[in-house]
Amino acid sequence: MFDLLMSADMMLEDPDAMAQLLHEKLGIHKHENWRQAFDNHPYIAHFLRVHKSLAVSPTRIEPQWHLDAPNPGDPMFHDFLESLKDYQGHHRPMMTHAVVITLSQDKFSNFIDKLMRRELPFRMAQRTPEMPFDRLWLGTTPENPTYSPSVDGGLCIEVMGTEPLQMPEAVFAPEPTLPRDPKPADMVRVTARGFLVRNLEDVLWRLSTNLDWEPLSVEQLNEEGYRRARMPFRAVASANLDIIQPTRWDCDAGLYLNNWGPGLYYIRVSVNDLKAKAADLDARGVTYTWVESCEAVGGGSLIRVDPAQLRGQLFEFEEA
Repeated sequence: MFDLLMSADMMLEDPDAMAQLLHEKLGIHKHENWRQAFDNHPYIAHFLRVHKSLAVSPTRIEPQWHLDAPNPGDPMFHDFLESLKDYQGHHRPMMTHAVVITLSQDKFSNFIDKLMRRELPFRMAQRTPEMPFDRLWLGTTPENPTYSPSVDGGLCIEVMGTEPLQMPEAVFAPEPTLPRDPKPADMVRVTARGFLVRNLEDVLWRLSTNLDWEPLSVEQLNEEGYRRARMPFRAVASANLDIIQPTRWDCDAGLYLNNWGPGLYYIRVSVNDLKAKAADLDARGVTYTWVESCEAVGGGSLIRVDPAQLRGQLFEFEEA
């Protein structure tokens, strides 16, 4: 099993402004120390937190963008990234640069050995002074940097070691770390990242056959109009990866799939006192839909923020 979903990412221009927007509209925490930018790796990424403690919420929110500049640290990445845009569709509002998942170093080494034995296409970035650790992308090779969904079913997976993230030990405790003295409307953790696909069985087959990654559950949510496979991680507080195949065209997920194609869907965050979070959004001037009973969160209520408020990104809040 993989350790954790490192981030719920969004690839869009001007990630600095997006980080500020998420802070102002949703109250997501930002800090200059959480902004990453290197001369030899021309990109800007913000690793925002819904809770300041990584022990409480290890999966972060990542607005990011790669700059049109020479990339001596990873000269093939520009071509790969352009192929990702071609694959997802250049007009899709929610685009990923990678679904980044992590493994401890010993398991990471075994994972690479497995990919080689199975002759599956992957590419590793060179280690650099800025990034002196291994990163790996599935469905591409150094000699052919075009992305193919043959390995991961279109999830655009990047794998890296867990150790470079310097996570607190509590992240891997048997029980999730609870926030201290939570206030009403406080966000707790990123609980799920949705990903829309056209053929769930095909994606699950590829994850199982190629990566030995099995779902925690597969269920039909009739009220939502989709089948959902929930992919687990070793860190119990990590966000799940929800792989979703709509079974109706006239539901939210079905309309989104047929408007924009497969790819990223919601970022779901748990909060302390959902009604208090609604009042907080009201005070921030944020428009949203209150769903009284949502099958996707066990019949509880759900807040679905209007994506037009967030440059097309879909955020949801559920009760912690």
